Formats: sequence, C-alpha cells, structure tokens
Amino acid sequence: MLHRSLHGFGLGLRVEHYADIANPLAPLSAELRPDWLEVISENYMVAGGKPLQHLLRIRRDYPMVMHGVSLSIGSTDVLNLGYLRELKALADRVEPAWVSDHLCWTGVDHRNLHDLLPMPYTEAALQHLLPRIDQVQTLLQRPLVLENVSSYLRFAGDEMSEAEFVAELLRRSGCGLLLDVNNVYVSSRNHGFDPHDYIDRLPAQQTVQIHLAGHEDRGDLLVDTHDHPVCDPVWQLYGYTLLRIGARPSMIERDDKIPPLTELLQELQQARKLSRAMLGSRSAPEQGGSASRPHPEELLA
Repeated sequence: MLHRSLHGFGLGLRVEHYADIANPLAPLSAELRPDWLEVISENYMVAGGKPLQHLLRIRRDYPMVMHGVSLSIGSTDVLNLGYLRELKALADRVEPAWVSDHLCWTGVDHRNLHDLLPMPYTEAALQHLLPRIDQVQTLLQRPLVLENVSSYLRFAGDEMSEAEFVAELLRRSGCGLLLDVNNVYVSSRNHGFDPHDYIDRLPAQQTVQIHLAGHEDRGDLLVDTHDHPVCDPVWQLYGYTLLRIGARPSMIERDDKIPPLTELLQELQQARKLSRAMLGSRSAPEQGGSASRPHPEELLA
C-alpha cells in the first residue's frame, strides 16, 4: 500500500531555490509555503557532496517524494540493478512518501536516447511491463508510482488508447499513478483525443499525485518543455480532474527558465485556490462514474 500521509501542494526542489527554501532568517509565510517537495532522484544518487548536503538539510523541514528519469521501465534492456541499488539507498535516507518514475523507455541496446519515449499500447507491452514493475518494487521494498508522459507520435501497432493502457497496467500491477495533467493535455492536442475522457478512464484510487506544468505551443504541435507557467486549458483540466477523483497532492513542475521562488509560490497558490473552489462546493466521485464537466469560466473564476 502507498503511504497516504502526504497532502496539499508542493514544488519541485531546484538548485536555484535552495537558499530561499532553507533560509531560517527569512521563513516562507504559512500561506505560501509549499506543503512538501519533490526531488529529482538522479541529482542526489551519490555518496556525498553539496547537493546531498542541501537535500538532507531541507529534508528536516519538508516531507518529500522522489521522482526519477532513468528507470526506463519499458525498455527491452534488463533493469539496471546498480541504479536500483543506488535509488534504494537514497530512498532509505530521504524516506520519501513514494518513489516515482515515468511510464516510458529511455533507450535500447544499452544506448540512452535521453528522452522519455512512449510505450506501444499493446497487450505484449503490458506483459513486458508487469514483471519489471514487480522486480523494481521488490528491490526497492517500496511501491512504485509511474507517470504518464507526453507524446508526439503513435505506434502503428497500438491495440488500445493510452488511457486504456494506463488503466489496465495500474489494475494488473497495483502500482500508483503520478498523473501529469499537462502531459494529458499536450498529448490530447497532438493526437486529437478528448482529455476529459482520458481522465474519466483512470482508476481514482491509484492516482496518488498530480503534476502541473507549462508547455510550448508551436501551432500544429505542443511540446512539453516545463519552461512556462501553467496555461488556462491545463488549469481547466486540473479542475475537472479534481472533480473526478477528489483532492490529490499536487505540484508545480518547472525545469527551465526557472523564475524566482516567490513567482512559483504564487502559481502554486492558484492551484490551492482552484482546489478550494472545486472541492469546497462539489463532491468528487472516488472511482467510477463521471463528474459533470464544469464550464471553463467556473474553473478560473
């Protein structure tokens, strides 16, 4: 079972904000302070050094989750046991609420392509993933949480939709879902599916965390860049998601063109206000059924 004690609204911990977050002489106000932080696992998977020192100092004041980019759970290469041992060692020190990575592959034939590549949505891919997820959870001695990725192409051999694939994987494996709402929106625009239908198909009970981020609109293609504020359509989809599955730990993710911490905290405050507006006046179904879709003006009022 996943550790459910994490609540509220978080930020991704970035080097640019170490000093502001850890400064005891200028503590963040209770209203704006993040409730928890997410750290990129690979940045701290070393025996020592300043990054790990900063992390352990900040960990004394904030609950954390760990988020990785190198597991490559969908690759046909064997799992990297050395990487998993280092990941477990870090998790044992940080004691995160959960450990997450991406539902993707990042390379093949021992070559890293340095991208989060989508899975083919087939029964064979499901059968390939299930024992690998079990192996990771056994080695980490923790539940694994997987994130849906944005995509820009589809496989000709796909046998089901992405949402059907994700839901079936969660059902069979028992792992958790890190629902990236921005990625759902980006992929829905790139491939022409209904993002609300995607959200409707997900098992609410296994959705344990939400990512919110910005993207680049190139007209005929959306690119998941994490270097812009969250846009209105993604806020709207987040509001719909809250109505559909209820409150979940939610965070702003920014990886490039990183603004001052105060700016990100104001954006996080928008997530808080939207959550209060949606869940304060409506009850959310926990699983099954479908929430009525709110009008966009309602979500951003």
